[in-house]
Amino acid sequence: MKTEERRVIRLSEYAPYPFRVDSLALAFDLDPAKTRVQATLRLTRTGTAADLELDGEDMTLVSVALDGETLPADRYTAGDGKLVVRGVPDAFTLDVVTEFAPAENTKLEGLYVSDGMFCTQCEAQGFRRITYFPDRPDVMTRYTVTLRADKAAYPVLLSNGNRIEQGDLDGGRHFAVWEDPFNKPSYLFALVAGDLERVQDGFRTRSGRDIELNIWVEHGNGPRCTFAMESLKKAMKWDEDVYGLEYDLDLFNVVAVSAFNMGAMENKSLNIFNAKAILADPDTATDAEYEYVESVVAHEYFHNWTGNRITCRDWFQLSLKEGLTVFRDQQFSADMRSAPVERINQVRSLRGRQFPEDGGPLAHPVRPDSYIEINNFYTATVYDKGAEVIRMMHRLLGAEAYRKGIDLYVERHDGTAATCDDFAAAMADAGGRDLSQFKLWYSQAGTPQLRVTETYEDGVYALTIRQHTDPTPGQPDKRPLHIPLEVGFLDRTGQPLPVRLEGEDTAADSRVLELREAEQTFRFTGLAEKPVPSLNRGFTAPVRLVETPHTDADRALLMAHDPDTFARWEAGQQYAVDLLLKMVAARAAGSNEGPDTAAFVEALGSSAADESLDAAFRAQVLTLPSDDFLAEQMAVIDIDGIHAAREALRRDIARAHGALFRRLRDTHRAAAGPFAPTAEGAGHRALANAALSYLGLDAANAKLALEQYRAADNMTDAMAALRVLNDLDVPERAEALDHFHDRFKGDPLVLDKWFSLQAMSQRPDTLARLKDLMGHPAFSMRNPNRVRALIGVFANANPVRFHAEDGAGYAFLVDRVLELNSLNPQIGARLLQPMGRWRRMEAARKALMTRELDRVLATPDLAPDVYEIASKARAE
Repeated sequence: MKTEERRVIRLSEYAPYPFRVDSLALAFDLDPAKTRVQATLRLTRTGTAADLELDGEDMTLVSVALDGETLPADRYTAGDGKLVVRGVPDAFTLDVVTEFAPAENTKLEGLYVSDGMFCTQCEAQGFRRITYFPDRPDVMTRYTVTLRADKAAYPVLLSNGNRIEQGDLDGGRHFAVWEDPFNKPSYLFALVAGDLERVQDGFRTRSGRDIELNIWVEHGNGPRCTFAMESLKKAMKWDEDVYGLEYDLDLFNVVAVSAFNMGAMENKSLNIFNAKAILADPDTATDAEYEYVESVVAHEYFHNWTGNRITCRDWFQLSLKEGLTVFRDQQFSADMRSAPVERINQVRSLRGRQFPEDGGPLAHPVRPDSYIEINNFYTATVYDKGAEVIRMMHRLLGAEAYRKGIDLYVERHDGTAATCDDFAAAMADAGGRDLSQFKLWYSQAGTPQLRVTETYEDGVYALTIRQHTDPTPGQPDKRPLHIPLEVGFLDRTGQPLPVRLEGEDTAADSRVLELREAEQTFRFTGLAEKPVPSLNRGFTAPVRLVETPHTDADRALLMAHDPDTFARWEAGQQYAVDLLLKMVAARAAGSNEGPDTAAFVEALGSSAADESLDAAFRAQVLTLPSDDFLAEQMAVIDIDGIHAAREALRRDIARAHGALFRRLRDTHRAAAGPFAPTAEGAGHRALANAALSYLGLDAANAKLALEQYRAADNMTDAMAALRVLNDLDVPERAEALDHFHDRFKGDPLVLDKWFSLQAMSQRPDTLARLKDLMGHPAFSMRNPNRVRALIGVFANANPVRFHAEDGAGYAFLVDRVLELNSLNPQIGARLLQPMGRWRRMEAARKALMTRELDRVLATPDLAPDVYEIASKARAE
């Protein structure tokens, strides 16, 4: 397709579909080589269009019939992704028969075969690869689905809703009929057919209804579903207790598949999961993976109301369901685990994934204005920043008014396709707040930067806060946002001070300031001395504090005494950022006199040794800001300087606290006890392994890491030991990696870890090893998990080797993207995104990155997914 033919879809062009689909009956004759689908649509005209236009791709049209009469060829046109039926009546029935080969569907969109099992992925626009239909989220209807297949090969036949009939057919085939009583858009359609093991349980709702719960997996994986099932039941109860939302059917099915482009999909009553988001046991899953399973299971279940019962009117409103549901699963995880540590993890993710997106060529608002390929907008901005927008609403309104807003939103929009404006209106009406300026968070891209200065005179302390957002593509001029910012005060001994705004009678431990202008000054009274301000407590708003009045001594005090746990961690992170950037600058200037690290190292050790603090929090304290986060603080990114500075500071910490780290490792390994997937045990393991990571900087401790690997009774401790060995040039590394491979070579999910370890190694031979691994019998470019584990990890988690001075890392990535262009362009486009950072690289790397992007754009027949990312990434 030529570049000029690529159609840009714009929010401003939205128009309702001119027909109502009153019902849809689908009949599938399933065969990997040739599946036939008969779709029967009952339609009623609601607009003025004379012709019916339906979406459809990558299939053969067999026949079209209107009200039982087969249409002649001059009554319809099929091509360019559309079926147009001319001159339809006001109300009619349309029968469409299509055929396609699911086994050849490497894009994994629509209906495809995964390890001998039929499954679907219809979000965002996969349904159009199954049959001709108005494949848009605002067209909702009731589905009746008949599945027919070989009984021996596919004994399990599943779809949405309730199974109302089943039986045997001639020739060793059988059938099942499913009916979904709720209207839904086409992206929520699902079917699964295969030979699967069932793990069954139940849940009684608060109204006394019994729900049948099933998790369907490949045979032999049943025992690894226990944690996912328990997570599902916890999520169902939590949603009743916290949001008052009860499950609405009598059956809930979950299916785990091995080849899946996403993490999971919330299809009504038939969730389809990437197997890595379901399967977990101590031998194969780390603590982080247990938490991931718990979070994803909850997220997809919560979509039943925030996504399914109320869906989005158009794909520009994607964050209506995803941002809200991410916030809900974050609340759930905070209640299940350590709330402060969960918040730290969320902010780490936001800064590592979304802030770079906001500051680069792919920046877009939470509610985008336009797209070429909607799959490219399943982004950190839509999900994670979208969740932060909901969190800010929650903070501005308060928990009680927020809950009233949710109730009002459900009351107004249940069973409909809604917009972000609809949600904001419900919140504003329930909370009695004007959110018109706040809604700029939906339409304005970029991360706001705050500069905070202070004055103190005659007992009055003043904070002046300036907000600024840099230009982003298509948005050169930015307006001031409505920003909530929680602040607290400490005295010079670390004791909390009251926060009282000038003119108010009451004081509080902290106060949420509301910024609405480009510059505002807030005055506080009742203070006998100038306080140390604690800013953006709990990360109230997703902003960058680029200037604050804090000294190093202030940060050390906040690290030790701030009553807000997140703010304690943040003080340490900002202290480390300032120190590391000074080290980078000194190295760039050729100076041997870098900043003195002793005070920071001492403060870090004090926090790590503080037994009054949660072990999981102390593990977070010991983790320095990432290379990527440091890069975001620099106008011109110094890849090598950042890495050198970070490693130098880690070694300073390791030398200063070797005895402490040995003690922490030993005592907290013991405190963790026999493995159980609990937050407490995970915290002890996290701290013990953080200590091991510092000890492992000395190659003399390689045997210590190997001993831990050999003795580990759980995957968390085994992987921690392997990560230590992974960067070392010692014989213990090869011994451990070879043993791990031989032990788990038959388990695809665990083998992904083996591939990822080598992809993230800092060793100079990493890229050569990656090329060798592409020839490994277990590697396949057709498996998204394997591609992400090897190529995605290299590009996103190994900046030193990916950004090698000779450009070999860039060329390797682009070769793989071009290979995926025809196989699975959705995955290829996502892999390409790190190339968009070229503008902030020094001249040599900039030239190498742009050369590779030009190579992508010069390739004939680029898929829309890849073209959109490459063209935006390359734009000057």
